[in-house]
Amino acid sequence: MSKILTVVIPSYNVEQYLEETLESFISETIMDKIEVLIVNDGSKDRTPEIAKRFEQRYPQTFRLINKENGGHGSTINRGIQEAQGKFFKVVDGDDWVDTEDFAKLVQALEGADSDYVVTDYYKVNDVTKEKKREGFPFLKEHPKCRFDEAAQYTELPMHALVIKSAILKEQQIRLDEHCFYVDNEYITFPVPYVETIEYFDLSVYMYRLAVATQSVSIKGFQKHLDNHIKVTLRLVEFASEYEKQSDNQKKIDYLNNRAAIMVGDQAGIFASFPAGDKDIKRRFIEFDRMIREKSPIVYEMSDSKSRMLHALRKSGFRNYRFWTTVSKLKMKVK
Repeated sequence: MSKILTVVIPSYNVEQYLEETLESFISETIMDKIEVLIVNDGSKDRTPEIAKRFEQRYPQTFRLINKENGGHGSTINRGIQEAQGKFFKVVDGDDWVDTEDFAKLVQALEGADSDYVVTDYYKVNDVTKEKKREGFPFLKEHPKCRFDEAAQYTELPMHALVIKSAILKEQQIRLDEHCFYVDNEYITFPVPYVETIEYFDLSVYMYRLAVATQSVSIKGFQKHLDNHIKVTLRLVEFASEYEKQSDNQKKIDYLNNRAAIMVGDQAGIFASFPAGDKDIKRRFIEFDRMIREKSPIVYEMSDSKSRMLHALRKSGFRNYRFWTTVSKLKMKVK
């Protein structure tokens, strides 16, 4: 039986969370309509054993794929290769879905044919268990439209997104391997080929926050500094190349804006290090020079998004210590 939706679960040492993740997909009304690919990225804990148990219980739905460690991007690349569903979604092994709304999504996808399908999602604090729903006001008012219409109003994170599998396969979308932060590549690289977008008023993805070991924690960003720089530069280059090849100004603006957001985030990561770290300051200045050379447009857009970045550039980074101190104070307030 053909599948409506492929869900890929990138899994590396997630034994603490994986059972909850996989249980959340179990709804008898949809089990034959979905495939859940648990891509074990060389885990050293009980991740593959837990996944195998679900595969044995629900062989029509769950499938364990064991591979050597290659990073988050490699698990998604493998998922794209193996996917049999009409649509494709990624749910990280330490997150989960709202079972009821997920089942409704699968049923809705049976009648959908858009390139991107979007739903709301929850951010869930892993310590306090507080939940915050993240939504898309423009799409709620325009639930079925062209991507170009939504591009200037909507930023789409991985958690909200379902992608037509044919785009990923036919356009040979591949993410960097052995690298963190490639979810930014996943939501960006298909954009040139996306024409239509559809929104369902559901809250499907449950995104776990406040896990100290996450790559999106401050310590994680600092530890994986090189990875974030690599992905940021790749997105800047991607936007620049698309601009040379296309006259679709709305998509050009969307991609440049995505890259500018990443540049601003990277500036914040540099500023999170001690102000006296001369090597970090040197790398920050070199990174900024590279952005200006690769894309003057992204450079200007990022300038307007970050007061700190604007001030540093204007002073030639002479006020570096002051602005990094201000940045750290803002982090503490948050």
